[in-house]
Amino acid sequence: MKKNLLIYLFVLLFLPAFSQTEKGWMDLFNKKNLDGWIQKGGAAKYTVVDGAIVGETVPDSPNSFLCTEKEYGDFILELELLVDTSMNSGIQFRSLSKPEYRNGVVHGYQVEIDPSKRAWSGGIYDEQVRGWLYSLEINPEAKPAFKNGQWNKYRIEAIGNTIKTWVNDIPTADIIDNARATGFIALQVHAINAKEKPWTLGTQVKWKNIRIMTQDLAKNRKKTTKEIVQLNFIPNTISDYEKKNGWNLLFDGASTKGWRGVYKGKFPEKGWEVKEGELIVQASAGAESTNGGDIVTIEEFADFELIADFKITEGANSGIKYYVTEKENNKGSAIGLEYQILDDKNHPDAKLGRDGNRTVSSLYDLITAGNKRVNPIGEWNTARIVSKNKHVEHWLNGMKVLEYERGSKEFRDLVAASKYKDWPDFGEAPKGRILLQDHGNKVSFRSIKIRKL
Repeated sequence: MKKNLLIYLFVLLFLPAFSQTEKGWMDLFNKKNLDGWIQKGGAAKYTVVDGAIVGETVPDSPNSFLCTEKEYGDFILELELLVDTSMNSGIQFRSLSKPEYRNGVVHGYQVEIDPSKRAWSGGIYDEQVRGWLYSLEINPEAKPAFKNGQWNKYRIEAIGNTIKTWVNDIPTADIIDNARATGFIALQVHAINAKEKPWTLGTQVKWKNIRIMTQDLAKNRKKTTKEIVQLNFIPNTISDYEKKNGWNLLFDGASTKGWRGVYKGKFPEKGWEVKEGELIVQASAGAESTNGGDIVTIEEFADFELIADFKITEGANSGIKYYVTEKENNKGSAIGLEYQILDDKNHPDAKLGRDGNRTVSSLYDLITAGNKRVNPIGEWNTARIVSKNKHVEHWLNGMKVLEYERGSKEFRDLVAASKYKDWPDFGEAPKGRILLQDHGNKVSFRSIKIRKL
């Protein structure tokens, strides 16, 4: 009797602590069947085996999604997964399927499951909308977090406009975005090409211990001692993280403060406009615009990191120049290195130069951008330029597309074979202005921000 009493007291002592740990969590999967879930998109096979959801690839099927019947806004989600190393998969959240959007295609945020050598597991992708928001090229130290051939634990915190992810307790992605506030959660089985890669047919991804928390989220945020790069996708804003890390807006979404015309003391009176949070260069009749002309920052920059969203119209040509100098012998032209902005399909400049070095995101007339994903005409793309200690990188939509060393022999050889060969010390100024080019075509900019390095 005394022994039983001691056991009872022991249970009472430790049960509250255990309950507190689990308090607030709700299971999304009952480990028996797929009640509460519905399949959308493709025809992949979803079954329940040994307390886990198993997704299996099938031929001739688009991406498949096993979706929660219920939608969720703010939440913390945890689950474990095991994936065949030849597969690609993902976890959708705040996702939708509406007839009015591309005939009901599943679209929304996705956390990547990537067992390939690329190793972007934990990155954030905007399925069927904007594409990559946060690849692990932004946070390469997190690439080893995912372990092939074993169960991996994922955590997603979607609280307000802040979205953070972890893989095996390693922080992998951190964004601020307001594209959508609610939607279903879904388990993806990616489409495969069974003819070209027959070994991917019948491969599997498994999920288990799927649980969600929707209350008291602030106090249950995961505490981490390691801060990773945060990307802010809310137009023309600076987040607390960005403020702390030295970012400043070059365009505030409402005025032309901080800019002037090239070789001018003020901003052009025509040819440019600020409208609905966008800085727009208007189309003009000439191939080279005489409407407003290029604009430059009043401030000069040495080492820097620049981010800017741009949106082009059909056949458009523009550019973002950096280390721009205005000298009398420039004959009225502001000379500098150029991040090319172009409609590669419809503008003839894409076929000029050498080996595509005048295509979008290239270092104009010098280095061709590779491994790039360009959003269609009328949609926003994000340019990123990083220059530190003469090492320069061009990025497009979260992916690095080229890098080079200013002043190196290789760089000077490229200049010598380019249209800039007659400009002394081209691209080697220690500091210069940022320039937005008026090339006679309508192009819009927003979220132009910079920090000194």
